[in-house]
Amino acid sequence: MTEDTRMQRGQTWLESLLKLMSVSTNVEAHLEASQIQDGAAQEPDNYWLTVDETKLSSEQIKTLIGSEGNVLDAIQYLANATLNLHQSQGEQASYTVELDGYRIRRQAEVQAIASSAAEQVRASGQEVEIKSLSSAERRQVHTFLKGFSDLETFSRGKEPHRHLVVRQLP
Repeated sequence: MTEDTRMQRGQTWLESLLKLMSVSTNVEAHLEASQIQDGAAQEPDNYWLTVDETKLSSEQIKTLIGSEGNVLDAIQYLANATLNLHQSQGEQASYTVELDGYRIRRQAEVQAIASSAAEQVRASGQEVEIKSLSSAERRQVHTFLKGFSDLETFSRGKEPHRHLVVRQLP
């Protein structure tokens, strides 16, 4: 399956889901370029599915994002689970659902949380647990902190009480 096909499938799937939710709007899809950020490689086949908020009311936007992004996270989880179902490992892709700049803002917040945790670990020598992150956000922190050779990250616990732990390497 080509990049264009996976991107188009994601766009069509999300537009269909939104129509089922009685939300009539467009979705723009694009491939996030593989790049190096803070020494860590980003996922190469990450498609961004951006919901056009210009046709939505502020109430619709709030509802689709949900409290602390939980509705947007659920839509993104469904997109990834559904669109990768019955796809070979090489054909699977990662989909990020964006609305009203929420993901961009949240990524900056999560990176700030990760940087703060790294500073705390380095200053105290004690491990730091980061709570209240979605699985996608935990993956973002793991990827971000891979660039720090003196630190390691791992997840502890079971959903919905899974936490990310940052600690110094011995």
